[in-house]
Amino acid sequence: MTQPDVGRIDGLTYPTGTAYMAGQYLPMSEARISVLDWGLLHSDVTYDTVHVWNGKFFRLDLHIARFRRSLERLRLSVKYSDDELRHILVECVRRAGLRNAYVEMLCTRGLSPTFSRDPRDAANQFVAFAVPYGSVANARQLKEGLHLHLIDTVRRIPPESVDPQVKNYHWLDLVTAQFQGFDAGAETVVIKDMNGNVAEGPGFNIFAVRHGALYTPEHGVLHGITRRTVFDIAEQFGIAVHSGNVSEDQLRHADEIFITSTAGGIMPVTRLNGVSVGNGAPGDLTQTIFRTYWEWHDDPAWTLTVDYDEAKHAQ
Repeated sequence: MTQPDVGRIDGLTYPTGTAYMAGQYLPMSEARISVLDWGLLHSDVTYDTVHVWNGKFFRLDLHIARFRRSLERLRLSVKYSDDELRHILVECVRRAGLRNAYVEMLCTRGLSPTFSRDPRDAANQFVAFAVPYGSVANARQLKEGLHLHLIDTVRRIPPESVDPQVKNYHWLDLVTAQFQGFDAGAETVVIKDMNGNVAEGPGFNIFAVRHGALYTPEHGVLHGITRRTVFDIAEQFGIAVHSGNVSEDQLRHADEIFITSTAGGIMPVTRLNGVSVGNGAPGDLTQTIFRTYWEWHDDPAWTLTVDYDEAKHAQ
């Protein structure tokens, strides 16, 4: 599992890959939105991400379904059907020639030709892209575990203000906390909700393991697809899952901790605020879920294989 490859184009650095916008496929260096787009000016945009591993999309239909729900909640419109969305995402990956990819679809509010402040005047814009796969945790961290910092001074945006079930780019709370974590010597962070319960981190959900059972926040967090996959794995193995409030005390006294994300899968945490979690190594339950998660990437029931045959597509 590697971080994304990059290249320099016109003096700027871009990941290699392929984008789709305005009805055409483009190199990543040519994919741009207007500075007047509401997505940039007001973070008025929703998105979803899926990954490709060894040439296969993982649980793509669930990501498309969640994207549809987000669009509906924000009153955004994408003209493409689910089959057309699926084709565009696959084609981005195929044209980029990526066997392991991070793939995103997004819709901005767009821009108004009169710079109106009425969101109804804006023309919604759909964009998709595929770039090399990048993980929240690098290879060493996946093997040895992450150093996580629980931040108490920055709280997650409450769901009454921004619904976390609608994937969004409102990350200033998470980014502010992340810098505090870096200052403390940690590798990533998790923050609390307004009630002081554990919430989530920059792009990931969190699980605590105690006495063989899983505990994960339910309210005020995104219900990630990888999080859902952990639930499915737990059901297969008969592991109890408790989804609800998770206190700081529960996290600090966990036998094991792991985080979950499309960008990284199942990632062990072995230090919390400088203190070892369990015996300081990835726990047995975490490793079982980790192995099963990646084994499922070879199962046709959970995957969609990309056809990279250029000759066939040229016909």
